[in-house]
Amino acid sequence: MKIFKNKAKNIGYFCYRIISPLIDPVRLFFGLWGYIWFTRDLILYKIKDPKSKLLSLNLFPILHEKTSITPFDAHYFYQQIWAFENILRNKPQKHVDVGSTYEMSGYLSKIVKTEFVDLRPIETNCKNLKVIKGDITHLPYEDSTLESVSCLHVVEHIGLGRYGDLIDPHGPIKACKELSRTIRKGGLLYISLPIGKPRICFNAHRVLSTKQIIKMFPNLTLVELHIVDDSGKFIKIPLNNLKVTQKLNFGCGMFIFKKK
Repeated sequence: MKIFKNKAKNIGYFCYRIISPLIDPVRLFFGLWGYIWFTRDLILYKIKDPKSKLLSLNLFPILHEKTSITPFDAHYFYQQIWAFENILRNKPQKHVDVGSTYEMSGYLSKIVKTEFVDLRPIETNCKNLKVIKGDITHLPYEDSTLESVSCLHVVEHIGLGRYGDLIDPHGPIKACKELSRTIRKGGLLYISLPIGKPRICFNAHRVLSTKQIIKMFPNLTLVELHIVDDSGKFIKIPLNNLKVTQKLNFGCGMFIFKKK
């Protein structure tokens, strides 16, 4: 969740967050405008093809995708490329993803045997991909057995109830402890979380500082850090200069930890 320097913008953004689950005023506005050009386009198409039967039960208005650029979430875009590149480079015998995105696990299954653990599992018969119903605070693996694990934009949600999990203020600590427990000596953990001024944006997510995140992995060593900054840029951060991340508002930290 972004924080603006302008107090009025913060109040406006707060009001928008509160009412948007019921009615999204921005989407409503562009939807109403969309029906104007939608009707224009429908008439134009009918003029060019008089025999076409457009006014039927097949009518399917899509009103929010006519944009000059393709909108995308920089956090998710870069973190998945980052994780995929590193896993491909390190070539583990098996990779376990905990709660990230099923798309990424599907792609990973084409280069390495993959297991996808999620509280809300999907049904798939994708070759080389095993889907397991599981809770990140009680992972279905023995101690020190996993060579390669990823957990992208997950830990910040644990204990907030957003995805049907139990309310638990200590959820992130328990999740990180479980991830650490399952990784074997020399094993790698690829984890990403929102970084910036620490806060709880209930029930969406938490924002943590880099210092807090490192502290939650006392048995692991940080070996690499990339971030997506507030402007959406993907940057590698020197490990001797982590203080630069303190200036972030709502960035994404991508950490590679190694089991001592």
